[in-house]
Amino acid sequence: MTASLTSPAILRTRIAVIDVMRGLVMLIMLFDHVRETFFLHHQVGDPMDAAHVDPALFFTRLAAHVCAPMFVFLTGLSAWLYAHPAAGPRSASGFLFKRGLLLVVLELVFVNFAWMGTFTPAILYLQVIWVIGLAMMALAVLHKLPLKVLAVLGVAIIAGQHLLTDLRAQEGSFAYYVLTVLLQRGYLVADGAMKIKVSYPLLPWIGVIVLGYVAGPLYARSRSPEERRRLLLALGGGGLLLLAVLRGFNLYGETLPWLAGDTAVRTAMSVLNFTKYPPSLDFLLFTLGLGLLGMAWLENVDNWFTRACATFGGAPMFYYLLHLYLLLAIRIAVTAVLGANYGDRYGVEHVWQVWLIALALMPVLYYPCRAFANYKRTSKQAWVRYF
Repeated sequence: MTASLTSPAILRTRIAVIDVMRGLVMLIMLFDHVRETFFLHHQVGDPMDAAHVDPALFFTRLAAHVCAPMFVFLTGLSAWLYAHPAAGPRSASGFLFKRGLLLVVLELVFVNFAWMGTFTPAILYLQVIWVIGLAMMALAVLHKLPLKVLAVLGVAIIAGQHLLTDLRAQEGSFAYYVLTVLLQRGYLVADGAMKIKVSYPLLPWIGVIVLGYVAGPLYARSRSPEERRRLLLALGGGGLLLLAVLRGFNLYGETLPWLAGDTAVRTAMSVLNFTKYPPSLDFLLFTLGLGLLGMAWLENVDNWFTRACATFGGAPMFYYLLHLYLLLAIRIAVTAVLGANYGDRYGVEHVWQVWLIALALMPVLYYPCRAFANYKRTSKQAWVRYF
C-alpha cells in the first residue's frame, strides 16, 4: 500500500525541503561573511565593478546574492505553513509581528555588535535582519488578503519599484525618511556621535515575503511532490527566461546596463552584475529563479549533506548569531596573535583562503546548531520558536 499524502513520512519530507534550502543558503552566506571579516580590504561595490574586480571575488559575491532573497521568500512560505496547520487555519498576525519586532531589536543590538565589536559604533547599519523583521511585521497585516490579491501586490512591488527610482525629497523632510527606509539606501542620521544608515531598503523585500506567502500552497498537504516539483520548475525556469529577455536586451529591471568586456568572462560578469541595494527586478528574477529550481531539485535528494543543511535550516536565527559571534571572536584572536596587516585587523591575501576558512567553520557550527535544533523540537518553551 502506498503512503497517503498526509502520512508522517510525507509531511516530514515536505517540510524538510524548506529547511534544507534555508540551511543551504545559510552555508553559502558563510562564505560572504568570512569575506567581509578577512577580505574586507578588497571592497566590492553594488553593483560590482565587473570590468576590474577579480573574477573569483565576483563570483563568490554573486553566489551570496541568492541568500537574502531566498531567506525572505522562505520566511513568507513558512508563515503560510504556520497559518495553515493540520488543525485548521489560524491567524499568523501575532507570531509574525512579535517575531519581526524581535528581529529588529536583535539587529539594533546584537547583530551590529557582532559586526562592529562595540555597542556604540560610529555607524549603526540597518541590514538584512532589520529588513526581514519589518517585512514580517508588514506581512502580519497583509497576509489576511486573498492570495490572488497578494500575488498581484508582490509582483507589482517588485516590478514597479523601478518606476519610483527617480523620486527625490529634501533631506530632513518626512518624505526623505520614507524614501530612505523604503527605496533609497542612505542615512537616516548623517551627523552626530552615532550615524544610522539604511543598508537594506524595505519595499522590495515586502514584495518578496508576500510572494513567499503566496507560494505556501505549493507545500500544502494535498499537493503531491511531483506536482509541486513541476510547478517549481515552471516558476523558476519562467523567471530565468524572463530575466534573459529583460537583461539580454537591457530592456527593464536593472539600472546598470551590461556591456561587452575584453573577455567572455568579463562580459558574463557584466551581464550578471545586478543591483542588490535595493534588490532590482533582475536581481530577484535571478536569485529567486535559481532558488525555486534548487527547491525542485531538492525534492529528490536525500544524503548526508542535505540532512546537515536541514539541521542548520532548523535553527536559522541561532545559526546567524552564532556564526557572527564566532567570526568576531576569531577576528579578534587572529589579529591579537598575528597582528593587524590591513588597517586595524588581520586579512588574508587570496579568495581561496576565504573559501577554506568558511569550509573549516561549517563543522564547528554544525554541532551547536544540531544541539539547539534538537532542543527546539522538544522544548515547551515559547521563546525557542522565534529562533
